[in-house]
Amino acid sequence: MTSEAPTSATAIIGFSSIGHFYNHLFEPMYFVVALVLPPILGVPYEQVLTLIIVGKLLTGLFAPVSGWLADRWSALGMMVIYFFGFGLSAVAVGLASTPMQITAALAALGTFGAIYHPVGIAWMVQNSKNIGKALGINGMFGGLGPALAGVFAGALLEWSSWRTVFIVPGIIVMLTGVVFVWAIVAGKLKDVKIAPRQEHPLNMGDTVKVYVILTFAMIVGGMFYNVAQSSLPKVFEQGLGGVLGEGTSSVGTAIMLAYGVGGVMQVFTGNMADRYPLKWVYALFIFLQAPFIFMATQTTGLALLVAAIAMVTFNIGALPAENGLLARYTPGKWQATAYGMKFIISFSFSGLGIFLTAKVKEATGSFDGIYLAMAVALLVMSMVTLTLPSERTSQKTPPLPLPAE
Repeated sequence: MTSEAPTSATAIIGFSSIGHFYNHLFEPMYFVVALVLPPILGVPYEQVLTLIIVGKLLTGLFAPVSGWLADRWSALGMMVIYFFGFGLSAVAVGLASTPMQITAALAALGTFGAIYHPVGIAWMVQNSKNIGKALGINGMFGGLGPALAGVFAGALLEWSSWRTVFIVPGIIVMLTGVVFVWAIVAGKLKDVKIAPRQEHPLNMGDTVKVYVILTFAMIVGGMFYNVAQSSLPKVFEQGLGGVLGEGTSSVGTAIMLAYGVGGVMQVFTGNMADRYPLKWVYALFIFLQAPFIFMATQTTGLALLVAAIAMVTFNIGALPAENGLLARYTPGKWQATAYGMKFIISFSFSGLGIFLTAKVKEATGSFDGIYLAMAVALLVMSMVTLTLPSERTSQKTPPLPLPAE
């Protein structure tokens, strides 16, 4: 190992983490901006919500392609494309003037955003000596994205224009790309591969059962993630009752609290996934979402805020156990493929939750219908996950802890 290795490892963690932050910043900002776009675009709020669906679908569909290109070409090269393409797409959203233009720009944002999860995190893991520490830092930055997005978007909406919400951070992302290229030229960043870990034999029957159950669980959990993220700005606008002040800045603060607490709590839920049987931890956090979703439909003010924080926390908190189960029952040489398929579910199929959210709001005037349907689905899913195979301690395998979102 050369004397540059420590510098390279630190730079890799830094760039991967900031890339994770950017990847989770723009979508929640859009849902805050959607509060003010209807009169500007001359279309209903529900239609504004649906403009992002194509981008969501492309994020999932291009994730496996991005991972394949990184493996066969260059992770560094793909990250360069990510920073410049993602940043330029964000600027394009801010410059758009019609629903069709915004849809196209968001589609580009989703396409370039698809690069990060299968490339950026795997690249960091492959180049990190202390993987747990690196993933902890990376996960924290990922959680900061939606937590700060609401505050950032809400403040800029009040102080400036909705266009600056996308143009300013888009330029910052591209400037990060310039620094990234400089780091490559300076030899601070390198493509390195690590040897695969030793594996234990897998029971095919257990593996198939786990895949089937996890597929449905990821669809349900991912759909609610999208339902919550797309609806909470409007839910807070209508239901907080001035508990955090008035205007879009108060909505942004509420979003920050919901996703900030949820992100920090992943440290706790991740420890639980390490200490206790994965299927019980997974089932518990799926189950706990349901009562707080129901509570969110029945309350206002501070109680609504508490319910939202809890349901988001448990939704995100299920991910470490979910990732551990997927990794435990997937051979190492197929894990990139398995996670690529997971991203299709998380970012594409589950993105249809946004469409359903908009349609329910349009038909009923509230989000209660979709919330109650998701609560029932999560309750049923928590029972189904208890039928997962019992864990054999002799077959425990350290998971490849890539996040779902």
